[in-house]
Amino acid sequence: MRLFIVVMDGVGIGELPDAHRYGDEGSNTLGNTVRVVGKMEIPNLMSLGLGELVPELPGESRIIGAYGKMMEKSVGKDTLIGHWEMMGIITVEDFPTYPDGFPPEVISRFEAEIGRKVLGNKPASGTEIIKELGELHMKTGYPIVYTSADSVFQIAAHEEIIPVEELYNYCRIARKILTGKHGVARVIARPFLGSPGNFYRTERRKDFSLPPPEKTALDLLVENGITTIGLGKIEDIFSNQGLAESNHTHNNEETMSALIEIEKNREDRLMVFANLSDFDTIYAHRNNPQGLAEALERFDVSLGEAMSILDDEDLLIVCADHGNDPTTPSTDHSREYTPLLVKGRKDTPVYLGVRETFADVGATALEFFGIGEHKFPGKSFLDKLI
Repeated sequence: MRLFIVVMDGVGIGELPDAHRYGDEGSNTLGNTVRVVGKMEIPNLMSLGLGELVPELPGESRIIGAYGKMMEKSVGKDTLIGHWEMMGIITVEDFPTYPDGFPPEVISRFEAEIGRKVLGNKPASGTEIIKELGELHMKTGYPIVYTSADSVFQIAAHEEIIPVEELYNYCRIARKILTGKHGVARVIARPFLGSPGNFYRTERRKDFSLPPPEKTALDLLVENGITTIGLGKIEDIFSNQGLAESNHTHNNEETMSALIEIEKNREDRLMVFANLSDFDTIYAHRNNPQGLAEALERFDVSLGEAMSILDDEDLLIVCADHGNDPTTPSTDHSREYTPLLVKGRKDTPVYLGVRETFADVGATALEFFGIGEHKFPGKSFLDKLI
């Protein structure tokens, strides 16, 4: 018995009823991408029922999985909030955001502790702010601090000016400062390389998240002898809590290769929780629908391999944590429904309906491994799969 959960970071499928509260009316990451790009070759996602959830995609004649869509019950639309909710934490209060930059009480203390001034301190696109301030950063040695519509404190630095480990230490300092009323969800290291006019961000990004405020499904699984393995930035999102093992893979291809390797070689009772961040960070945040479509096609190939080597008792769940529509003027996350696609013991189509919370994923994981007598906000859909 093994469970594989794959999160297509940022791949939403249409605005939630409360999207207007977030300025996200009309957002539909996958649907709008199809409208702009045209047909995508994603036969394995289609075989799991994705075409039934996204009208812009052509229908699939033979569906061999279960499909539905999920609503986010938590406030917000951040990666951390979405993943936490999957594992049973419903966030009821917004994390702080800083549309005017961080206040002096934060920046002054941060500058004092790192011994340098900072540049920026405003909301910005990560690629645009290094275009704007990267050359000045290289001349002064001052790190670039910026935020977004999400609750994040991001620090960008050229790897040849501020070594990556030093940048990580700056993030640890910021994480200690950013608590209480300034407890942002994530502090993010954003290393980059290149020269003025040709800067590019490297794969050594690292997130320093707030720890989960209570036990998650991951903790319950570990307490009951299940091996939990995080792939990609899962360890960052959960501050290593509830994970028996972690492999901080750096891109979608590495992550899926690691998952497939586990499928082929690990037979014990385990759950793999994988985040595919490229959809969000490389394409959607940069308003690149063509790149997003091509990344989905590449993922579909590896998904097909993963599906083909599932054992009879295995379960594979493909879902998402929020939207990030690359066709809108915004470069931020969007408040959307997310897909729920499942391959398990049946080869017949099963409609899972509209789930009221992402926490149904965690509830299903617990029931899958026979873990009961717990207080958990989600509702398992396992009975529909066996």
